[in-house]
Amino acid sequence: MNTVLIKNAKIVNEGKVFEGDVLIENEFIVEIAESISAKSASCKIIDAEGSYLIPGAIDDQVHFREPGLTHKGDIASESRAAVAGGITSFIEQPNTVPNAVTQELLEDKYQIAAKTSYANYSFMMGGTNDNLEEVLKTNPKNVAGIKLFLGSSTGNMLVDNEETLEKIFSSTKMLIAVHCEDEATIKANLERYKLQFGEDIPVECHHLIRSEEACYLSSSKAIALAKKTGARLHVFHLSTAKEMDLFTNKIPLEEKQITAEVCIHHLWFSDADYKTKGNLIKWNPAVKTAEDRDALWKALLDDRIDVIATDHAPHTLEEKKQSYLKAPSGGPLVQHAVVAMFEAAHQGKISIEKIVEKMCHNPAKIFKIEKRGFIKEGYYADLVLVNTGLPWNVKKENILAKCGWSPFEGYNFKSRITHTFVNGELVYKNFKVSEKPVGKRLLFDR
Repeated sequence: MNTVLIKNAKIVNEGKVFEGDVLIENEFIVEIAESISAKSASCKIIDAEGSYLIPGAIDDQVHFREPGLTHKGDIASESRAAVAGGITSFIEQPNTVPNAVTQELLEDKYQIAAKTSYANYSFMMGGTNDNLEEVLKTNPKNVAGIKLFLGSSTGNMLVDNEETLEKIFSSTKMLIAVHCEDEATIKANLERYKLQFGEDIPVECHHLIRSEEACYLSSSKAIALAKKTGARLHVFHLSTAKEMDLFTNKIPLEEKQITAEVCIHHLWFSDADYKTKGNLIKWNPAVKTAEDRDALWKALLDDRIDVIATDHAPHTLEEKKQSYLKAPSGGPLVQHAVVAMFEAAHQGKISIEKIVEKMCHNPAKIFKIEKRGFIKEGYYADLVLVNTGLPWNVKKENILAKCGWSPFEGYNFKSRITHTFVNGELVYKNFKVSEKPVGKRLLFDR
């Protein structure tokens, strides 16, 4: 039996921080108490004195690039970066090559992850203008949800047929996650900036091309459709102040039919950073103004926004170094997301309890993930130790994403993740990832 006893931790769970011990047997947490004694000589003891013990973070939006784009990243490399960053479960998006838009192609990804993933995994089924039949075959017990791109962020997956959209919304009880940007608005903006700059548009214009209006038009339309059809809608990566009025904090999360996510980059950067970071912070939706960022923080803290995620989407440095129009959107974030939020806690912007709520508890609740996202007896031992007094610097040598760069490169974080457990196995300790992938397929209580 694999037995681990974590002693003297500051345990963070369900809005409380308390000192105590946690006993792990095989895959599960079997006891949580003020003091626990090792019951056998083979029990491994970890003294967590001074460190926070949090549930493993659940990232509800990543792009791990396998199959088809593995020069940028693959399930093995990016899940290693994830566990190093305290993310023990991820939900990956369908815009791989080929797109995961049939049950067979979707299942192929699960087969790869079963052999290579260091973190627990689920993959979203992709919706298109003409695959409704396939979408409706999706099993709600072992697939996280349906993903729709309502802006052409990603090649061929734009769903712009109104009739199809309404059919998808009204035909499935599954959670529908959406990328909301209005394609016509973006195209019109782009043409205007091309007239002004030709092919040499500065990256500083990115948030004006993929504008507030483009985001609001699309998200307000998706929300109106969800209200009309009764669909269960989850809006990914919000980026504007204007969109915040579309969401409510008047009802408990469990009763919400429409939920919302914000990503690390929209909480951290603003349009002022394009000057120094350039295409490295080119994302869709775009990083917008400091006022937008402030509004996102406010909505996160007052519970109009429910989840913090990464939208981890690696590209090679060569790809990113191209001109604005050629450089792809997206960047690697899983390794630095949790410590970036702990940095915000150091700055007094958010409490550690709130970080755990938004990165661990709420994704588990929204997707109805079985036995994960909390530190509870009988739950899987997906656990992370964070030392808030152990600074470290992000540099090329310690970046684990296959693309080898990070928008946080050169940054000194005050907190360090020292240990990550996935299903009771210690998979990461002090900059070293174990050789054994132990991730399991996420299951859903629905």
